[in-house]
Amino acid sequence: MKTQILTLLKEADTYISGQDICTHFGVSRTAVWKAINQLKKEGYVIEAVPNKGYYLKTSPDIISYSEMKSVLNTKWIGEELYFYEEIDSTNTKAKQLAETGATSGTLVVSNMQTAGKGRRGRQWESPSETGIFMTLILKLDMNPSKASMLTLVMALAVVKACNEVTKSTCYIKWPNDIVLNKKKICGILTEMSAEMDYINHIVIGIGINANVDSFPEELKDKATSLKIENGKEVKRAMLINRIMVHFEHEYEIFMHNESMKAQIDEYNEFLINKDKEVTIIEPSNQYQGIALGIDEIGKLLVKKEDGKIEAVYAGEVSVRGIYGYI
Repeated sequence: MKTQILTLLKEADTYISGQDICTHFGVSRTAVWKAINQLKKEGYVIEAVPNKGYYLKTSPDIISYSEMKSVLNTKWIGEELYFYEEIDSTNTKAKQLAETGATSGTLVVSNMQTAGKGRRGRQWESPSETGIFMTLILKLDMNPSKASMLTLVMALAVVKACNEVTKSTCYIKWPNDIVLNKKKICGILTEMSAEMDYINHIVIGIGINANVDSFPEELKDKATSLKIENGKEVKRAMLINRIMVHFEHEYEIFMHNESMKAQIDEYNEFLINKDKEVTIIEPSNQYQGIALGIDEIGKLLVKKEDGKIEAVYAGEVSVRGIYGYI
């Protein structure tokens, strides 16, 4: 009930009478009053005027089940939504849900993680009330060898949404980071369960430093937040919605081609590595070169000092000027 009333208040541009709300949902005035009070306690500023009704004046930066459901205007993502005030890892939970029947498009969102996961087993700092921590479940018919490109598809959606919502100029650091003013604001972690030629499920985790005010001394030169760089808070639920709207669009294009063929040029426009000196760090090799952009299957093309072009599939990539060398 609370979620439906919140959605109704957000859609209205004027006062809605208590009686109209009762009639719309077939509930009592007491039920409406209780729901309105719950929303007020959560921080929503709702004006109640006799003979006029209720009007939502302002919404706080809040992530909750009701808030997410009231702002999501996606086609299929988030129809099945799981929200947790605190969780160990949204990726871990998403994998559990995927294994027990969760459908493609299921979205797991948390206000805080106690064991957030980054690439190569690193931990992702996940403070309460300030970040975006979410994981999308996908179940698709595709060869597992192509799944890694979904990280790039999500990166394209995230960078577009961040730039749209905050009027920032964010870029992609191949393969899975979003940077702003040469500092990291977002990491993307894609994990897959698959057989030799069949994908059981894929989960794509996104962690965004949205409204973080400060970072530990050891991270100040490498990490930042949208709030620090823009000087104002971002509505996290709104940003989540725009990311998922963009992802649905990019995913449709990707699935049509099963490659980055139609998205190469746009991706490379956002690629902060492009035409920059990079160090490629592989398990048994390390070399420098100039990043030329990605190819149709998402590999990073690097022109080595001897003129040879390498297509980098895996490995840690460090870009001069972007967090320094690793």
